[in-house]
Amino acid sequence: MTFQRARSDEQREVRRRVILDTAAAMLREMPAAELSLNELSRRVGLAKSNVLRYFESREAVLLELLEHEIHGWVDDVAAELAAEDRRGPVAERADRLAAVLATTLQHRPVLCDLVAAQPAVLEHNTSVETVLRFKRSTRDHLAAVTTSARQLLPELGPTAGQLCLMSVVIAGALSAQSQCSPSALAAYEIEPELAALRLDLPAALEDTIKTLTAGILARSRAHHPTSAACRTH
Repeated sequence: MTFQRARSDEQREVRRRVILDTAAAMLREMPAAELSLNELSRRVGLAKSNVLRYFESREAVLLELLEHEIHGWVDDVAAELAAEDRRGPVAERADRLAAVLATTLQHRPVLCDLVAAQPAVLEHNTSVETVLRFKRSTRDHLAAVTTSARQLLPELGPTAGQLCLMSVVIAGALSAQSQCSPSALAAYEIEPELAALRLDLPAALEDTIKTLTAGILARSRAHHPTSAACRTH
């Protein structure tokens, strides 16, 4: 693909969208750490200097992709929770909420990969303005998913935001830990009993978020026993 020079805002937006879409396709083939600006430029059909007219760095491209992934995840959670029965015991609704958070995160491997790379990679080599825009957008998206979570489990109260944020962080960490190198796979083949150290991402993610949800609810009840009892009845 080759481009003529963009002369309008619409054309520039098309270039930005193509760069982002190409990077997203590359992340389905490789982890974020392996995505290079040179290869991205080659696949887009622009010189690297031209790509840098639209994004200040490779990391800025990935940070914007993460913003889009978070937005998509928030929509996924809202759609799944809208179909959930909001009646029933607190423990059952807590498990259903945790299952939805875990499943929707698991189905977005690019999101998990980018979250894992965010502190050490994505937020470096980017301007303060770029990071500020990303943080503000993330704050707003988390507020939206928190609202969805509270609709199913109002007993969470103000701690719903903490649950949603930590679920994303945990998904990134567990996703990174579940990726096995060829050497690790060979080690498991040689000593099968070591396979107990290998994470099964879907099960580990759901179990961890369920445990986190139960712990947050227990702590909330301990700090506010009267209000928690009122919501339960």
